[in-house]
Amino acid sequence: MTMTNPLGAIPKRVEVYEVGPRDGLQNELRTLATADKARLIEALVGSGLKRIEVSSFVSPRWIPQLADAEKLIGLVPRREGVVFTALVPNLKGLERARAAGLQEAAVFLSVTESHSQKNINKSVADAISTAREVANGARAAGMRVRCYLSTVWGCPYEGITPVARVVEVVKQLADIGFYQLSLGDTIGVGTPSQTAEIVGEVSKVVGLGQIALHLHDTRGTALANALVGLSMGVTTFDASIGGLGGCPYAPGAAGNLATEDLVFMLQGMGVETGIDLGKLVEAGELAQELIGRKLSGKYLQAALGEREKMANRARK
Repeated sequence: MTMTNPLGAIPKRVEVYEVGPRDGLQNELRTLATADKARLIEALVGSGLKRIEVSSFVSPRWIPQLADAEKLIGLVPRREGVVFTALVPNLKGLERARAAGLQEAAVFLSVTESHSQKNINKSVADAISTAREVANGARAAGMRVRCYLSTVWGCPYEGITPVARVVEVVKQLADIGFYQLSLGDTIGVGTPSQTAEIVGEVSKVVGLGQIALHLHDTRGTALANALVGLSMGVTTFDASIGGLGGCPYAPGAAGNLATEDLVFMLQGMGVETGIDLGKLVEAGELAQELIGRKLSGKYLQAALGEREKMANRARK
């Protein structure tokens, strides 16, 4: 089920995993009201997105912007075929997620020691142990487990991450029972050749179908790296509405790959996503309104700019 393309055989369909309500909002100075977060999630669901990371069950002391996780999950109506998930740091967080009725939990850790200590105050070995503990508990509760791996391309404290180090950590994680491993370019330093090497080496340890890419656009290379992953057969990409996001423990990191930019590229290549780009722009416009600033998504700004031009012409 592939199509011919100058890049080679690319997947006919791709799944977009929306992280804006969690990874995006956790880095905003403005804390949105729970009802506003629910409005944004409803708009994202309305665009056709089927997998949305809605919040995080970390301590409110760490991320006060997401302290309302239970209230938010209770406020957003469930839709058939739509999966809500959240970040879960430990067994206490897992219990909260399970009690909230989530079907899926996301565990997370860093490849590099420095980022791990800054991010969660644990060594990588301890973080792997915790991830295994949470994953076991989640599976016992009938929940699927997703695993985030940060600083795969580079670390704000240690520089470029050796691919051998990434593979070493992935091998230690391979038995925790995740259905998907999301590889994160946390500070947006990745280049296409580096991406090809990482995906190629990691896919020798876990199946290519289990790999997702979580790309930040700090240096404008997120789409290029996504295209490399696509050409290699990756079929899940994390993205954030309007390009919201970053990392509080990665100074200078820009937002994630904008969902609209990714969907525009994929649709232009004939790759199915099940997402309505026009409604996605509406969701991005709402996010921008709620956040109170212009977002970085290029397609979003182009679409809003074109609409404004047309409105100005109509008024003349």
